[in-house]
Amino acid sequence: MKYLVQAIGFFALATFFIACSSDGSSSGPDENSDLSSSSQDLSGSSGDWSWNVSKESFLNPDVDYGSMTDSRDGKIYKTVQIGDQVWMAENLNYDPGQGGSGENKYDWTWCYNQDSANCEVTGRFYTWAAAVDSVTTGCGYGKTCELSGNVQGVCPKGWHLPSPTEWALLFDAVGGQSTAGKVFKTQSGWSEYYGSNGTNDFGFSVLPAGGRDVDGTFAYVGYNSYFWSSTENYKNFADYLYLDCAYEDAYIISNTKSVGFSVRCLKD
Repeated sequence: MKYLVQAIGFFALATFFIACSSDGSSSGPDENSDLSSSSQDLSGSSGDWSWNVSKESFLNPDVDYGSMTDSRDGKIYKTVQIGDQVWMAENLNYDPGQGGSGENKYDWTWCYNQDSANCEVTGRFYTWAAAVDSVTTGCGYGKTCELSGNVQGVCPKGWHLPSPTEWALLFDAVGGQSTAGKVFKTQSGWSEYYGSNGTNDFGFSVLPAGGRDVDGTFAYVGYNSYFWSSTENYKNFADYLYLDCAYEDAYIISNTKSVGFSVRCLKD
């Protein structure tokens, strides 16, 4: 269960969003390289992505999905068993609202371009503090939280944020990290000019949802996807799963806790 971990600095949008290469080819992030470098600025475009689609259209019709209902808001999510794990087959779209007080107060969840209709397709973006539920844990940027065990965070009861180890188990179940990106990605929606769509063989159905920068910019829908894990990397960073339209790999990388990424929940 081997995976790549890379720390990234707290800078501008291009610094933490790893974009597809201009020719659609790359061996992936280099542990010793500056990941802010990109030969193509993709922040103002959306590749082959269209919002005029339903989330159901991205599922694999040949996969037998289950379902679960989030009792907090009544939203229904498709689920899928891969190996011994049961995952949500959609991005979480639960709005926790504002919470906490003082420095722990947060309203750190968003829909792409602040349009609530977009959340119905790709789910919400969360800072890491919101993803791990900073109200109850007191975690967030600038604090070392030292969480252990299953971290429910913003996930429904009976579900939790995955750890890097659990992501790695998922890699193993689908044939390895080097092709996990290809089999995780949906069969449509990803930029085919800079990369390619996936096969979605196992029904995990990862959409190129993009993310939100610390400066409030939304970017890279159609190109990249980012999912928080439950583990931090020093007090200002946390680990996340990264998929890029140009790579067949899946990567576990670290970034500032203040960016907005998607959440996939794993059943306890």
